[in-house]
Amino acid sequence: MLDTLRSGAKSWISKLLIGLLVISFAIWGISGDLLNTSGDQVATVGSQKVATADFDAAYRRQLRQLGQRIGRPLSTTEGAALGLPGQVLGGMIAEAALNQAASDLNLGISDEQLVRQIQSSPAFQGPSGGYDRNRLAQVLQANGLSEDDFVADQRKLEERLQIAAAISGGLTTPAPMLEVFNLHANEERTLRYIVLKAQPAEAIAAPSEDALAAYFEANKAAFRAPEYRTIDFISMTPESVARPEEVSDADIQQSYEAAGERFGEPERREILQITFASKDAADAARAALAEGKSFEEIVTDNDKTIEDVTLGALAKSDMLDPAIAEVAFTLEEGATSDIVEGRFAPVLLKVAKIAPAHKTPLTEVADTLRKELAEQAAEREILDLYDEIEDARAGGALLAEVAERFNLKLETSKPFDSAGKAEDGTAADLPDVAPLISEAFESDVGVEADPLQLGRTGFLWFEVKAVTPARDRELDEVRADVVAAWTEAERTKELQARAEAALAAIKSGKSLDEVAAESELTVATATGVKRNSAHDTLPAEAVSSAFTGPAGTAGEAAGQDGTRVVFVVEAVNSPAFFREAGEIAALDKRLSEALRDSVIGQYAGELQDKLGVTVNQTNIGRVIGQGG
Repeated sequence: MLDTLRSGAKSWISKLLIGLLVISFAIWGISGDLLNTSGDQVATVGSQKVATADFDAAYRRQLRQLGQRIGRPLSTTEGAALGLPGQVLGGMIAEAALNQAASDLNLGISDEQLVRQIQSSPAFQGPSGGYDRNRLAQVLQANGLSEDDFVADQRKLEERLQIAAAISGGLTTPAPMLEVFNLHANEERTLRYIVLKAQPAEAIAAPSEDALAAYFEANKAAFRAPEYRTIDFISMTPESVARPEEVSDADIQQSYEAAGERFGEPERREILQITFASKDAADAARAALAEGKSFEEIVTDNDKTIEDVTLGALAKSDMLDPAIAEVAFTLEEGATSDIVEGRFAPVLLKVAKIAPAHKTPLTEVADTLRKELAEQAAEREILDLYDEIEDARAGGALLAEVAERFNLKLETSKPFDSAGKAEDGTAADLPDVAPLISEAFESDVGVEADPLQLGRTGFLWFEVKAVTPARDRELDEVRADVVAAWTEAERTKELQARAEAALAAIKSGKSLDEVAAESELTVATATGVKRNSAHDTLPAEAVSSAFTGPAGTAGEAAGQDGTRVVFVVEAVNSPAFFREAGEIAALDKRLSEALRDSVIGQYAGELQDKLGVTVNQTNIGRVIGQGG
């Protein structure tokens, strides 16, 4: 179809991106009734139909995009739970409404202009520049589109963009609005402040019995005993099933012999190597050796030191060149080789020291091998036992019966809560299986729970044996905890009172320096503080409060680590405003786009109200797997 339209011009992709910003709907492109030949639709707007096939394709594109962001594919029903079908359908209905408006207004674009828009798109340019028809074909094939459908859809897009440009094309951010946003984002303030710390716990007098009882009654829920559960369990791992005593000495001997160098060290040699840059240099060294020169003298003749030519203590397998390795490991200790033609250059070798191969005696590693062989056999046995245990449970056997039948250990836990804590507040002694606690609290007494994976090759079966319901504790059960909580509350209350007193003194006319001196505190200064800036000492609450008034504004707020901050705004620095400046220009662009989005959104909404929208929930349910 493009071959019948011809010639080049502006980019449709850039306009597509503008459409994404301006219209602010989820799907902007292939939709409408391109594939709606059977009358099968999910929605109708005026005379425009949103085909079920188009909705299906758009919904699955959205699922793929979201799946790529979260790192796993999403099913159609998972997408429905996130509200994606409504977002996709809303965008497609908005497109249909704008398509109807374009048709009613007799909008259009010439074939010549449309082909110029498409052919000038950066997406379809070849490696050397210019329109590449093969690139267009690749893009269409990747998206499952025919050329005719693609061109027809771009015609509709251009018509929608004409409406968007007519309604909001000249809309820009009002200067006062932009100035307020810039002020909010970039205004800086200088704060002077003091940090008040709570008194130590021992400075707070012990509570009276009446005060403690009243505090306990008011905060009883905080000391409530949670629900506890006790479970019976069988853990089956290679370690627990293995029977090392049944491993024969012959099997241990065979495993030891097959272990290679695992239980020992290969022969290592400290090797010195002179590498020659040319054949002539190697020949000169060969002649020197024939004249009786030592290896060390040849090292000196080549302007090197012993450290320069020392390779270190190497095993034969550590050496990269097989020819050099073969020679190095045939020399006697202290011997010098002849010139060796290496893979990359000729070399001269000397073996300075030999560390013989060493293998740990079998007697020292027999227990290790016995345990490993027993556990390997146990891994195979576990798989067989797993099937037999599951068959027994399917037949109604309880864990106690399973343990007795298969000679396994049945264990019973101490009571534990949903956080994995025992009744004394310490971590409960439970098998290290991540979902065990949550599974135990989802199960119940008499309910058969699924087995859980234990380690790499083990399994764990459990049954809830007892449930202790949550209850209110008596004061005497948690007296120490109540006293500690009451004391902490009193420390917080006293600190709050001191901060409020300091603030009241400042507001009554005292300077921050005078208030600080009375409490023997140091005044600190924070400069360049912005509304959303982070500060090492000033908490977000204090920063927020500091922007509630002009210079001289005072306030107090919770600080870090249980402190409170009392501050005074010393100076306010308003930012310069130049609409063309980089940061402000970028803000201007974003706000202008948001305003245009709003206008177009309102227009599309009015169109839908005027034209009328019908939605076929049955067809939508078929697409997302929830009906039909």
